[in-house]
Amino acid sequence: MKMIKLPRHGLLGSPAIAAAAAQFGHFGAASVETMRAAKLFYTDAGKGLNLMLLHGWVADSHDWSWQIPIFEKRYRTIAVDLRGHGRSEVMPAGQYQPKHYALDIISLIETDFAGQKFTLIGHSMGGQIAARIAALRPDLVDAVISVDGSLGFDDQFTPLFQETSDRLQTENPVSVTLPMIENFYDPATSPALKTWHARRMMGMPLAPFRESFGPLFLGAEQVGVGTGSEALLKTIGVPFYHLCRFNDQADRMRGWFTNPKSKVEMWEHASHWIMQDRPDDVNAAIIAWLDGM
Repeated sequence: MKMIKLPRHGLLGSPAIAAAAAQFGHFGAASVETMRAAKLFYTDAGKGLNLMLLHGWVADSHDWSWQIPIFEKRYRTIAVDLRGHGRSEVMPAGQYQPKHYALDIISLIETDFAGQKFTLIGHSMGGQIAARIAALRPDLVDAVISVDGSLGFDDQFTPLFQETSDRLQTENPVSVTLPMIENFYDPATSPALKTWHARRMMGMPLAPFRESFGPLFLGAEQVGVGTGSEALLKTIGVPFYHLCRFNDQADRMRGWFTNPKSKVEMWEHASHWIMQDRPDDVNAAIIAWLDGM
């Protein structure tokens, strides 16, 4: 296994990226031209189909510890720490919009894996980042797997997301987040997992902690809720496998994908971290879907 920190300081405003961003309304070419790629930590191991694992908000690539050893035996597996998370570079405040995260990954692929394509596997925020990349740069993406990704929520959740985002800006973000994620767990979720999640967020830098959540669901460029999510996902032509925990969400999203190999599946008896509560089942389901393509 290779463990790598990237010494990348180039702008994300290459002509190819800027042109793509100009065509896709959820980015914005002017802002892209002034953004710098963060130095990202990632591991690289295995051979075969290229997979890239993208974790969620206030997490890191350790979230995939139940998947990495299994996937590395079958595929080339890249597990990334996103900007401001884990061992990757902490960028200044104001640089934690979804577009920053997505374009970091685009830069990573173009820089370190030039000419290659990836199946992107994202959890939570990472699932939305993967979807944005697939819509913006389908030439870099073979398929997307979203493990309870930040996509497809009903508009009724917008006031809750707004309240949470507002409180994150002015209150202790750990105190805001812990009660919220308690609602994301299943009765069978291990107390050890809850403790790990809580202790990990206590070490998060403030800027990514406070700034990353809101834009996933709020504002003109959001794609996590309602018609914003539907519009984005209908543009994605590559196969898309979305695992979620609510029947109404699954039913709503099934009509949004055009590729016949796409699949939306509802999972019971699991928390938001489906891949940690039911690792063997998730691993088997992902492998079966990938191998079926």
